[in-house]
Amino acid sequence: MADFIIPKPPQQEKFKENLQNLLICPECKEDPPHLVEEFSSGDMVCGDCGLVLGERIIDTRSEWRTFSNDDQGNDDPSRVGDGPNQLIDGDQLQTTIAFDGKNGKNLSHLQNKITQDKNSKQLMQAYRDIQGLTDSINAGTQVANAAKHIYKLVEDNKALKGKSQEAITAGCIFIACRQTGVPRTFREIYSLTKVSKKEIGRVFKQLESFLQKIGGEEHAITTSIPTFNQQYQGKGSTTATELCARYCSNLNFRNSVAVEDVARQLADKTSTISELAGRSPLSVAAACIYMASHIRNESRTSKEIAAVAGVSDGTVKTAYRLLHGKKDKLLAEIFPEGVPNLDKLPAN
Repeated sequence: MADFIIPKPPQQEKFKENLQNLLICPECKEDPPHLVEEFSSGDMVCGDCGLVLGERIIDTRSEWRTFSNDDQGNDDPSRVGDGPNQLIDGDQLQTTIAFDGKNGKNLSHLQNKITQDKNSKQLMQAYRDIQGLTDSINAGTQVANAAKHIYKLVEDNKALKGKSQEAITAGCIFIACRQTGVPRTFREIYSLTKVSKKEIGRVFKQLESFLQKIGGEEHAITTSIPTFNQQYQGKGSTTATELCARYCSNLNFRNSVAVEDVARQLADKTSTISELAGRSPLSVAAACIYMASHIRNESRTSKEIAAVAGVSDGTVKTAYRLLHGKKDKLLAEIFPEGVPNLDKLPAN
């Protein structure tokens, strides 16, 4: 029995645009042609006779205007909008209806019900709370981003169930301040919320344990924040030396750098004074600044320094008396070439 071979159908060649074609005005017949693209009307016309040679052409120009004085470095903004935010779930490509007019309000409400789920709303509200709290204490954008990242880790791993969102937010900000090297005391963070001090302390301990547990695991989120892309390491409490710089800046000294330098060196030496070892870093920093301001002839009263440090006037004076008792030894180490005149240095 003979075998029949079915011939294969001829394969169609892939379409390729012929780049050799040249559009020439049939009236003028100039080569090279003088053609003008009118993007406002979408037409291709001859620049000499005005004959329309093409219609509905695509405008390939950028959607922004560039001014020579403002164009530093020949920046070319992206045509596709902002990059995706890794702290927000979803594709982030939905269109938002403007909240304008009666019909716009109704459409905006309907769209929010359809496109946004409950979890996304809670996440965005938490981010707004974190941003507002960090702005109120002038912590900076880096602290806010780090705190949002910690909160996202907690939310994705369903940790700290049953804890109030306000306490979790405060704990995230406190840890972010420590990890990014922005000194803020527990009292400053606690004053931002209406939650009890014990509750925030418990949440802080649980957050540290949680971050140490997932710090190096694969399911931990990797973002552009370098602090939490590696194994989490707990850091000690804020020291008096770290607080001196911010307090000196808030006191508006004429030569803030000189006062801060002496105050920081005094704060470093206080670890050798047993009477000051167990005291709050706020009172120790305030006492060091009080002494440094008189040494540099830019004296401030203990009440002014106490108001900036957030402690009482009596607390500053008590810490200062203990510091004043060791002044000869401390200042001799700070000024090896000769101790400045201490006649104006108050005794209390």
